[in-house]
Amino acid sequence: MRLEEWMEFSEEVLAAKEKGLPIVAIESVVLSFGLPKPDNLRVHRAIENEIRKRGVVPATIAIIDGKLKIGLSETELERLAESKGVEKASKRDLAWMIVKKRTGALTVAATMVAAHLARIKIMVTGGIGGVARKAEENFDISTDLTELSRTPVAVVSSGVKSIMDLRKTVEFLETMGVPVIGYKTDRFPAFYFKTTDYPVVKFDSAEEVASLLKFKFKARIPGGVLVVNPVSKGLEDVMPQEKAEKLIEKAIIEAEMKGVKGGAVTPFVLSRLVEMTDREVLKVNERLLLENAVLAANIASAYYL
Repeated sequence: MRLEEWMEFSEEVLAAKEKGLPIVAIESVVLSFGLPKPDNLRVHRAIENEIRKRGVVPATIAIIDGKLKIGLSETELERLAESKGVEKASKRDLAWMIVKKRTGALTVAATMVAAHLARIKIMVTGGIGGVARKAEENFDISTDLTELSRTPVAVVSSGVKSIMDLRKTVEFLETMGVPVIGYKTDRFPAFYFKTTDYPVVKFDSAEEVASLLKFKFKARIPGGVLVVNPVSKGLEDVMPQEKAEKLIEKAIIEAEMKGVKGGAVTPFVLSRLVEMTDREVLKVNERLLLENAVLAANIASAYYL
């Protein structure tokens, strides 16, 4: 089986590769499962536009009818946004979904693998998965973390989703040897919240981050890099953090009571948080996605110089 039989580049991405222009890969799970309709498509278009404004080409990655698509058309974006018949695809699902000609939105881990195959070094998302609360009982640890230790791609995010066990996640990243770089921060951010007590290495410019990536990837040090970018205005700016944490815990308990498991937990909890915070969570989510897109584009520009 030849590469072109199962991987396809959009005209925009293909032209960028031929010209040596910077490209940023975009995770597609946010589009299909991370935001409510119709906000999901509106925000995703805004993410791509923020990247294009900076002379960088956005490459949203997904599986469409068995093809690994690197860069999506407007029709394909709309199809993913509707999410009918769209499955959530992690790294383990890539091969069988391609062989069975399914359609899937890619997680961070799957996007890293696809970006690496497409020779794209930088990707953007909102927050990565982590070690789940009560992981000592259910062994629920996101593949995002292990993939960061294996695949040479830089992931720009606002840290780990706030519903995860942050302490265990930070420890796991350290155990797996994943460099965590804080953009203009020396503390690990927690998605909805701007900061935690966990230290990270602070870098003050996109150019400095790009220099690190150049060294790491050219030296072939295994694994990727997690670049964490705290949201400018977090949930703690609109309500006490203690109240926000209680709402998160309440949503997690509701998921357990309803029997929601696996990959369905995060979309359920996020949906409940949107309702319980009168859409404040959604505003924070949109803000961090756009801010991460800007940073990823700036890093990509510096990396390709």
